[in-house]
Amino acid sequence: MLPTLRQLSYLKLLAEQGSFSKAAEAAHVTQPTLSAGIQELEKILGASVVDRARSGVILTPVGQEALARARTILNEAEELVEAARNAGQPLTGRFRLGVIPTIAPFLLPKALPLLRQRFPKLRLFLREDLTQRLVNALRAGHLDAALIALPYDVTGLAWAHVSDDELYAAFPANHRLAAEPRTRPSDLEQEDLILLEDGHCLREHALAACGLRPRKADGEEAFAATSLPTLVQMVGSGLGVTFLPGMAVDAGLAETAPISVRPIAAEDPRREIVVAWRAGSSRAADGKLLAETLKGA
Repeated sequence: MLPTLRQLSYLKLLAEQGSFSKAAEAAHVTQPTLSAGIQELEKILGASVVDRARSGVILTPVGQEALARARTILNEAEELVEAARNAGQPLTGRFRLGVIPTIAPFLLPKALPLLRQRFPKLRLFLREDLTQRLVNALRAGHLDAALIALPYDVTGLAWAHVSDDELYAAFPANHRLAAEPRTRPSDLEQEDLILLEDGHCLREHALAACGLRPRKADGEEAFAATSLPTLVQMVGSGLGVTFLPGMAVDAGLAETAPISVRPIAAEDPRREIVVAWRAGSSRAADGKLLAETLKGA
């Protein structure tokens, strides 16, 4: 005998809500009904999935493992329903799209109106996050697709090309290198590099393209930023130099502070923007169509 989707759903709600009463309310059933479902699940698994405590319910190790698998199974079931309902109708219904912060504010303002126009039945749910968390969410089935930048480890994922995004060097407006038409990576070796915090793939893309490592004092970098707008303001204040993606430059970000932007004289100073999805996902056709649509944004 196998667990039912309803029992797995009860377990998921119980973990999210932290109590039987709240989980039952979220499931729109009585508390005895939900409790009976959990008890039946425990009989099938042959082990307890929850411990009851004064502070609420706590999942046992078996419960944690069951929850992880339940989420995947429930996501797959939702995808099945969505695929059946929207068969032959591309990009319709719910679509959960992740976007990294160094793409979202520059591409989405142009892309969203286009998507609404071409696919009026699409219900888009957006999540902005760092690449690693979006990739993990894709692999776990919590997202249908993600707009990310390569190179990156995309094991277990498939992807479609959207565009190539050139990387530029950015300096304070009065910096000596601002007088040069192009910037050689060797010119930056002795400069104070201001980069995004660890976890932003743009940081690694820029360093790899130029073959550089940030200089550190006492084992850590002097400055790091949490966003590209903050990065630009720091450079404009004369704290150092940085790298900016072409889409941010095209969107006017470099005009918000007194900085100069120059092309990089390196072999391949760019990142590749792609739409990625879980290999074998039923939303693969949607991911490819989304990538084709974004090319025109």
